[in-house]
Amino acid sequence: MGKVTGFLEVDRQDRKYRPAADRIRNFKEFVIPLPEQVLKDQASRCMECGIPFCHDVKGLKGCPVNNQIPDWNDLVYKGDWEQASRDLHSTNNFPEFTGRICPAPCEASCTLNIIDEPVTIKSIECSIVDRAWKNNWIQPEINQNKTGKIISVIGSGPAGMAASQQLARAGHNVNLYEKNEKAGGLLRYGIPDFKMEKFHIDRRIEQMSKEGVVFHTGINVGTDIAVETIIEKSDAVILAGGAERPRDLEISGRDLEGVHFAMEFLPQQNRRVSGETTVANSLPVLASGKHVVVIGGGDTGSDCIGTSIRQGALSVTQLEIMPRPPDIENKFLTWPNWPLKMRTSSSQEEGAEREFSVMTDKFTGKNGSVSQLHCIRVDEKFSPIKGSEFSLKADLVLLAMGFVSPETSGMISDLGLDLDNRSNVLATDKNYKTSNEKVWVAGDMRRGQSLVVWAIREGRQCAREVDKTLMGYTNLAL
Repeated sequence: MGKVTGFLEVDRQDRKYRPAADRIRNFKEFVIPLPEQVLKDQASRCMECGIPFCHDVKGLKGCPVNNQIPDWNDLVYKGDWEQASRDLHSTNNFPEFTGRICPAPCEASCTLNIIDEPVTIKSIECSIVDRAWKNNWIQPEINQNKTGKIISVIGSGPAGMAASQQLARAGHNVNLYEKNEKAGGLLRYGIPDFKMEKFHIDRRIEQMSKEGVVFHTGINVGTDIAVETIIEKSDAVILAGGAERPRDLEISGRDLEGVHFAMEFLPQQNRRVSGETTVANSLPVLASGKHVVVIGGGDTGSDCIGTSIRQGALSVTQLEIMPRPPDIENKFLTWPNWPLKMRTSSSQEEGAEREFSVMTDKFTGKNGSVSQLHCIRVDEKFSPIKGSEFSLKADLVLLAMGFVSPETSGMISDLGLDLDNRSNVLATDKNYKTSNEKVWVAGDMRRGQSLVVWAIREGRQCAREVDKTLMGYTNLAL
């Protein structure tokens, strides 16, 4: 390492946000990058620990894609940004995605985090890749030695994109199918633009197209084209469709107008921002001038809050059935694992009220539209507390309680694939092979609802297994 005493001399400094009053006026990104010298100073805090838990130690993973974090921290400190970019891309196909929307489990696993504040790994990662794009260091990696193998990837989210890019670089002919108008999956239609603007996806699509990936958008496999047809003309097929079946709240009043799943709400706004046409027969779901209640305390719920505020909601309240987490974790008990502690997102800071240990009992309304939520507080065992009932005014309710499984009707049922006990497609992370000898699966469709960084990891590893099966060997990195 370039400066072994950096962690003793430099305090943690991270990126800041533009003022809330300014950023809620549009859907642009609002994170303010750190200056170069500050980034070098922050990179110097990487303490040359004997065992870098930040990337991978005996299954205790900080970074799921095994980013070689100490290496590129050292390169940033020394000012060798181009080599840092090469190191970063050796394990992560899309660091500009993870540098914006990953919760950074690597920082929780940082050895410095035991007794101090962790290295600003996420900010450094994002700065490396943004600088690489600015300086044209990121170029298509075209393999002129074609194998003649045809591989079809179904689903163009982070898992499908990562798998496709890796296989194209191995020399295979890759067809990537996406049911929506544009590629990107959850990244494009689920993540609001204020967290990640979509030009980041577009330039990766351009890079991948030059590398040989053929994008087929607006094609719903299993509906517009039979999955058997794709299998017949392919040497291998990878399913990367994601976990799309949302968890519902089956209580009285669920059928009232104004009660929607989060993914009925967020993709509409993303399409408005990008100028895409809306899905046929879909009614506008807007928070403008409404009292909004978001049920669910995770990232999707937070995205609903930020979008509602930017649309002009009168009020936004977020309900969470789990108890309020502790403000400070016990690092000696939790490290290097992801700790349970109170976190406040940028969207929550913009003006949402948060309620913990609350269960929604029923919805009531007027003239067929929702107007109130009837709630009750619960104890640590989620049992209702007598006498704690209360009501909330609501013109729009957004259900953001997670996703239970992939959509099994259509493509998956047509293939007759084996499923696990959670209705995910059954396959191990050893070879990603399904019960069909020509079909592999990666990402949320296999592991269930998870992080973008895990999808990238699974896409890369699945691609490696497919390449090894078809060719008898593989040079693709894990």
